[in-house]
Amino acid sequence: MNTLVLAPFSLEGLAALEALGAVAYEPWTQTQALHDPEELGTRLEAEGYAALVVEADFLFEELFEAAPHLRFAAICRAALNQVDMDAATAHGVAIVHTPGRNAQAVGELVLALMLSLARGVPQAADYVISGRWRDPAEPYAHFRGHELGGATLGLIGLGGIGKVVAKIARAAGMRVIASDPYIRAGAPGTGGVELIALDELLKRSDFVSLHAPDTDETAGMLGERELALLGAEAYLINVTSPNVVDVRALADAVRSGAIAGAAMDVHEAHPVPPDSAMLALARELPGRVLLTPHIGGTTVETIARHSRMVADDLRRYTAGAKPKHLANPAVWRRRRR
Repeated sequence: MNTLVLAPFSLEGLAALEALGAVAYEPWTQTQALHDPEELGTRLEAEGYAALVVEADFLFEELFEAAPHLRFAAICRAALNQVDMDAATAHGVAIVHTPGRNAQAVGELVLALMLSLARGVPQAADYVISGRWRDPAEPYAHFRGHELGGATLGLIGLGGIGKVVAKIARAAGMRVIASDPYIRAGAPGTGGVELIALDELLKRSDFVSLHAPDTDETAGMLGERELALLGAEAYLINVTSPNVVDVRALADAVRSGAIAGAAMDVHEAHPVPPDSAMLALARELPGRVLLTPHIGGTTVETIARHSRMVADDLRRYTAGAKPKHLANPAVWRRRRR
């Protein structure tokens, strides 16, 4: 089965795909291009690709209509909001995705952000590099921080990434509490995590890390009222979606000292708009606001992981076995009939 790969992929993963047919490798991270769905579908049909692998491209109905011989499409993400699933199913295209591919990477970034906020790591490094370290004793007072051990981490959302963060935090000696209406106490991966209501979590946490999905239900779930429940020594970390937090209210809370600070890896746009309230605040209060450029899942291991998952599922599909991460099982039932 010939495959067009538009996502970053490992050499081992490409070799596995090449064992199944011809492969063209054009990752968007190198081409810096996203494709018009209809034009992409036309190319798939003209060049004889029956399988497609993407990370950032959109798979809309126009693509499936233009590529009637497409049979398999892989999304190198957990979310499926860039795919018209009904159209894919109607056109007989099996859609697989890669849940959990970046959970470890994002979990480790949360740890890095907590340490950076608690210990002022970026500012301390700049202090040395910029030549401001002249008094040997000054850093002992200027960069006195807090330890994570003994602090309380509140997780809003205890899915795959939340569970990784909980494991890392507990290993660092933190108490971990969580709020997630879809997780029951004692569920796998929740050992040592106390499940409580959201308001109580906000009141008790020294650090709050957001891992709720981006849905209508979670939009704006942390606004002025909720942020007011956090203490003046508490930090907020958002690696999930900018829509979960009222960014203006967050900026006001940090500037007023209602909370200690915030770190964000997700923003209202990528790159951050020049008029962003949080960007202005990060410049104004560099020790209390950290903004990173959406690098949560950006690791070599994440690419290797989703490459293995996709290659394994395409191998299973071509062998007549159901893919492990099939997102539209109705296609498989139809194929079996």
